[in-house]
Amino acid sequence: MKVLLAEYSTAHDPVLAREGRAMIGVLRGSFERCGYDVVVPGDGDFAAEIERLAPACDMGLVIAPDHLLSKFTMILEQHTHNLGCGFMTVALCANKVQTQKVLAQHGICVPGDAGAGKRVIKPAKGCGAIGVRLSEGEPGAGEFAERYIEGEHLSVSIVANRIIGDACQYFTGNPPAVLAVNRQQIRIDNDGSFHYLGGETPVHPAGEPEIIATAKKVIEVLGCQGYCGVDIVVADKIYVIEVNPRITISLVGIAACMKEEIAEILVTASKGKGPASVHLAGRVLFDKDGKVTPV
Repeated sequence: MKVLLAEYSTAHDPVLAREGRAMIGVLRGSFERCGYDVVVPGDGDFAAEIERLAPACDMGLVIAPDHLLSKFTMILEQHTHNLGCGFMTVALCANKVQTQKVLAQHGICVPGDAGAGKRVIKPAKGCGAIGVRLSEGEPGAGEFAERYIEGEHLSVSIVANRIIGDACQYFTGNPPAVLAVNRQQIRIDNDGSFHYLGGETPVHPAGEPEIIATAKKVIEVLGCQGYCGVDIVVADKIYVIEVNPRITISLVGIAACMKEEIAEILVTASKGKGPASVHLAGRVLFDKDGKVTPV
């Protein structure tokens, strides 16, 4: 069977290219070990490449910056079976302001309004902490401000079973599989700029069951499918900061510890039959460019 793995940044975004190569490398290796023929786009127009290649593939997965992902995913879904999140949910998650409103309406803690003093200013649509800063100023065009939460930065990597889209026939009601809880390494410079450096996985922080339950509720509320990363800060409460409805760099660390193949997890989850859990051995550090170091 053929699978299209369409990663945008490798050829089209120099800032994120190394991260993109690391993620696609892990995915490609897993799919090939599982016996799939892997197809990847060329260097030309990304949307046109998906449209050209997807019809001849049995399934596909798009990885792209959040503000572009919905458009490319919609094209993929018109031509083949999508292993990732549906394009409508991707569009919602890309809008951080709207996502926080939806989560808050369902009783999930989010940072909320910035108030007076220092606040976090970030692009309404962005990824990788690019453009995120701690400031007392006002947000610019295309930005918003939220309350700064000081605490432990974590993410939860989850693969959710298919619930909607071309494969509603595959709905089973099975819960999502939690791959790992990851500790994030975040640096804040003297000028307030945030930098995502990588992380550590798997970790078992205090309150892990509540952290996982919160992430699962987020996935359920938003209707996410496939691999998703839920960014959390644990302080006086568990705050959900962002939701990434796509493969994240945490996968390179998780895959180094996980006995199961991520390819088979994604394929089975896309048909509503993902595993209830996975098996991890060891612990690793990973940087934002995909370098993995055993601990």
